[in-house]
Amino acid sequence: MRPKGKTIRLMSWGLCGAALTAALVTPSAAQAAPGEPGPGHRPAWTLTQTGTDARFRGLSAVSSRTAWAAGSKGTVLRTTDGGRHWHDVSPPGATEEALEFRDIEAFDARRAVVLAIGEGEASRVFRTDDGGATWTESFRNTDSRAFYDCLTFFDSRHGLAMSDPVDGRFRILSTADGGRSWTLLPTAGMPVAQTGEAGFAAGGQCLVSSGPKDVWLATGGAATARVLHSADRGLNWTVTASTIPAGDPARGVFGLAFRDRTHGIAVGGDYRADQPSPDAAAVTGDAGRSWQRSTTPPAAYRSGVAWIPHARATALAVGPTGTDLTTDGGRTWHTVDTGSYDTVDCTHDGGCWAAGEKGRIARLH
Repeated sequence: MRPKGKTIRLMSWGLCGAALTAALVTPSAAQAAPGEPGPGHRPAWTLTQTGTDARFRGLSAVSSRTAWAAGSKGTVLRTTDGGRHWHDVSPPGATEEALEFRDIEAFDARRAVVLAIGEGEASRVFRTDDGGATWTESFRNTDSRAFYDCLTFFDSRHGLAMSDPVDGRFRILSTADGGRSWTLLPTAGMPVAQTGEAGFAAGGQCLVSSGPKDVWLATGGAATARVLHSADRGLNWTVTASTIPAGDPARGVFGLAFRDRTHGIAVGGDYRADQPSPDAAAVTGDAGRSWQRSTTPPAAYRSGVAWIPHARATALAVGPTGTDLTTDGGRTWHTVDTGSYDTVDCTHDGGCWAAGEKGRIARLH
């Protein structure tokens, strides 16, 4: 579905886990200006110089030093020095065709798979093995009814990509060779979609995985915002209603994040700036078989969410109006920054990155 600064030199140190959580929730950190470090260099988003005004809805953080971002105008960027320098590694011809890159999954500093969205042949997948110096187009959609939104990988070989419903069911592509080739999975195990139901290509998190076989798909645009779950890499799915409001093409679940195969957070709302987004977050502790609304949800629509490593109950949610923090597994949230971001990703070494409109890419330090 189509959802319609200042540069500060990064510090060479970082905090993770409980230390990061403690620093984030201090009043001085919460009151810091967007993109500016708080008193005593408490962690905050630091904007980096990207040299572009593309909107980055795709983000894959490899480490605190290496990250990839994918966005509008056929743009793919990569950094290997913590955001001090971003290199344009866009696939040849993508800028001229103005492809809309909305999701990217990177395995390391050299290998990545990126998804372009759109109707028919606008939906494409590219892979690089040399840091973006060269790319190979590994999939081009030839069905005018399909519209691919997101992709995810279980490991460096096995992954899935999803399309909005075709013939009443979501369409799933599968790869077993790291995105070099793709196979359309049978739809016998896929529940029937609701009228108007689709995924949101808003932050690269409408299809997410955890562990070797579990994957979740977020929906909206229909009467009920739902989350589908597969425990066998996309062959068979169950579906559960979320508590996030829907009933309109602009509302639903926009992003998912799972800490493990049972504990997850869903975020979303109504992406229109003039519309409220009550109950914009929900949590599950049973792999998505049931969802509970957050008692204190984010104050507005959120399109991206990520767990902070080594702090089991701490996560960040981002959207055009700011960043929210939870320290109790998604039950309560409070705003810690008012800068605009569409997606967020954190790494096991404690690095967290966010990306969004007007070339904005930031690192939490």
